Amino acid sequence: AVVSTQSTGSAAFNLVKSSTYPDIPTFMKEYYLDCPAALQRIEEGKPITVQDNQGNISKSIADVISLYITLCDKLQMDMRAKDELYTDLKCLADVLDRMSNIPSDFDGKKKVYFWVGELDKLSAADTLDEEQVRQMVFDLESSREAFVRTLG
Repeated sequence: AVVSTQSTGSAAFNLVKSSTYPDIPTFMKEYYLDCPAALQRIEEGKPITVQDNQGNISKSIADVISLYITLCDKLQMDMRAKDELYTDLKCLADVLDRMSNIPSDFDGKKKVYFWVGELDKLSAADTLDEEQVRQMVFDLESSREAFVRTLG
């Protein structure tokens, strides 16, 4: 088996690395550690704090679509204050980030992060103006359509 540099260069592993344990798979075998998902995360360089929804992609898809619809509905119901939009928008960004089947350069993700950044500049009671609302609805709807296209 090919061992990536991640499985030999982990900071924690360096504490036990020796001629007996030259790499993480050897260490795992010696101690009968059966945790292939953990080894995969190490080899891919993904820390435990970065969750990947490969195993539950259907829920992630439903969450993304639901959040797009909820945000557009809120905007169309004249809910424009930061405190009315930010939590759902940030949650949408987080779910998109966790989805391993969405390209990192997905334009819809960039649009969502743009609006997260715009709302970050506001205080809780500040509201978006009519032009911003119109643009945000357009960006969210076009992002949702692009997201659906990426699913195949």
